[in-house]
Amino acid sequence: MSSELLPPWDRPPSLTDRVISVGLWGAGLAWLVPMMSVMMGAAVFLRSDRTERLSRLYCRGQIAMTGARWRAVVDPAIDPGQPYVFVCNHVNLLDHVTMYNATPHFKQGLELESHFKIPVYGWFMRQRGTIPVRRGQGRGQLEELEAGFRRELEAGHSILAFPEGTRTRDGRVRPFKRGVFHIARNLGVPIVPTTVTGMYEVLRAGSALMRWGGEVTVYCDAPIPTEGLGPGDVAELAERAYAIVSGRIEAHIETSRAS
Repeated sequence: MSSELLPPWDRPPSLTDRVISVGLWGAGLAWLVPMMSVMMGAAVFLRSDRTERLSRLYCRGQIAMTGARWRAVVDPAIDPGQPYVFVCNHVNLLDHVTMYNATPHFKQGLELESHFKIPVYGWFMRQRGTIPVRRGQGRGQLEELEAGFRRELEAGHSILAFPEGTRTRDGRVRPFKRGVFHIARNLGVPIVPTTVTGMYEVLRAGSALMRWGGEVTVYCDAPIPTEGLGPGDVAELAERAYAIVSGRIEAHIETSRAS
């Protein structure tokens, strides 16, 4: 196994690890199914931002069912009343619930347009107002995304995006795609670099093994303003956010190896 992988994945799973993993998946599903049923029922009658307490309860419970110890470190410059674009590293299928409660903002997500065709799940995503993303980086796609961003920002909502575009396979951060940063610049909304450490040790893409007892931290660093930036500044904006997120991940990897 590659030496670049984080410590919990340096050893093959034992029978005990597998048994615990099955139990964690069972606990997670036992929480997910009734909570999603309640939230979908509420979505029939209420706007998604009116059921925020329910969403936050679901997120807290879903992380608790992994057995992970969770904490958030939030820069004091982040204003609870200011909409932002939160750009986060992409680890696993729990990314949204992992970072959601780090700040009090209502965060609207992005989802591949094809996922809206999934029975029940797709309906719920549409009811929540999730912004659909078509594959490709054409001008028309960016214009559609910008319209979705504008709608949510005008409602006072923040945006949650994963600009890597795909989940990490080695625990590190892949280069950020620039589409989200173009839109943020166009709309003048600040970027919040957001990093989740420790989730790769709990569950990683390509594996069904879930490990108990991880320590997960969500870092929300100081907002990066976009007002006054020109089109030529977008690459630097994306690189600046990437450097912050990647730097936190690399520091976490070094600390994990030293412990």
